[in-house]
Amino acid sequence: MKILNEMKLTIPSKSQNEGFSRTAIAAFVAQLDPTVQEISEIKTAVSEAVTNCIVHAYKNTMGNIDIVARILSENKIYIRIKDKGCGIEDIKQAREALFTTSPDEERAGLGFSVMESFMDTLRVTSRIGKGTTVVMIKSLKTKSDFYEK
Repeated sequence: MKILNEMKLTIPSKSQNEGFSRTAIAAFVAQLDPTVQEISEIKTAVSEAVTNCIVHAYKNTMGNIDIVARILSENKIYIRIKDKGCGIEDIKQAREALFTTSPDEERAGLGFSVMESFMDTLRVTSRIGKGTTVVMIKSLKTKSDFYEK
């Protein structure tokens, strides 16, 4: 898949940057003329990934969140969100609906489930003490998709 455009963003793990990151991604993706539903799904998935970095990876500390977004050929969007936080001990368990490492903080444990439901591909890699990387890919509808029978 060919990269047609790319943006990179590094933000500190402050809660106010969650909204900024999803708005920045939405503005970048806008050049593909996504539907309202597509942009909403992408923003929600990004919000969940960044919130995981803030709440879990850098719990009670500060660190950087690195975001890369790429527009790929075939109307695809690639988003990578990476932290250098505590890492995830058991990725399979963390991806289970309702699992949370912060039950005292009223966390629903649905972050990965939400990301997976809104994106076509979700890959999570992590190393304890080194951080976590979330890669999400979504195919957007093209104008011709709206006119096909």
